Amino acid sequence: MSESEQDIILAENGAVFEITINRPKVNAIDLPTSRKMGQALARFRDDPKLKVCIITAAGEKIFSAGWDLKSLDSGATQLDNWWENEDASLGGFAGITELWNLNKPVIAALNGLTIGGGFEIALACDLIIAAEHVEFALPELPLGMIPDAGAMQRLPRRLPYNIALEMLYLGRRMPAAEAARYGMINKVVPAEQLMTTARQWAAQLAQVAPLALQSIKEVLRAVDGASIRDSFHKMRNDKLPTYREMLRSNDAAEGVKAFVEKRKPDFHGQ
Repeated sequence: MSESEQDIILAENGAVFEITINRPKVNAIDLPTSRKMGQALARFRDDPKLKVCIITAAGEKIFSAGWDLKSLDSGATQLDNWWENEDASLGGFAGITELWNLNKPVIAALNGLTIGGGFEIALACDLIIAAEHVEFALPELPLGMIPDAGAMQRLPRRLPYNIALEMLYLGRRMPAAEAARYGMINKVVPAEQLMTTARQWAAQLAQVAPLALQSIKEVLRAVDGASIRDSFHKMRNDKLPTYREMLRSNDAAEGVKAFVEKRKPDFHGQ
């Protein structure tokens, strides 16, 4: 089942939700598109039938150029304190860069050049698959700006610090193969295999017990930046409702029982 909202195309394939950015020529994102993506991701978050999301874009050359600079230039979108025009409940820019209560995994399937805010969307995803011709760049500095929708926070944690500074200061493009060598992305595939690979990964994740799948992200977020000792303390003592529910769930008991009985488990998210 698929539906079009012009700027984005939404599709449900069983438990997998797909969001396709559809704004030719460069899939730039203005404020209305950002809000539509936020609404789509909130729908994904809140629908128990949906377990995994794939974010991709139309076309073969560009995943996204990020903010729609024409919208900024016309005054339709403001730059000063731009985040105040975003609905905080919808996850900030593009609906994902600050969606802190999304525990379900999101796969970025990058079909082309991933720059500026498009790069920040990719960095906010949990798994990143890129076509072989993909390149990454942050071109904001020559425009008199900095990338402030996640690159400042996330990129130095994904790359060696000085390499991240090369991208931030010099705006140099990084090919997908180099990004994979650094571990910034998960996999590089031929363009014609991009969506097949993303959907295979999504299908595999959709078979996992939902509470266990969502516990991974909840726990990782809770222990981010903590020492190993403090991380254990947080897991044992912090409020982690999905993790706690998982420990008591019928699915956990079913998983153990199915393993002992050498059969496929039947998970229901309970």
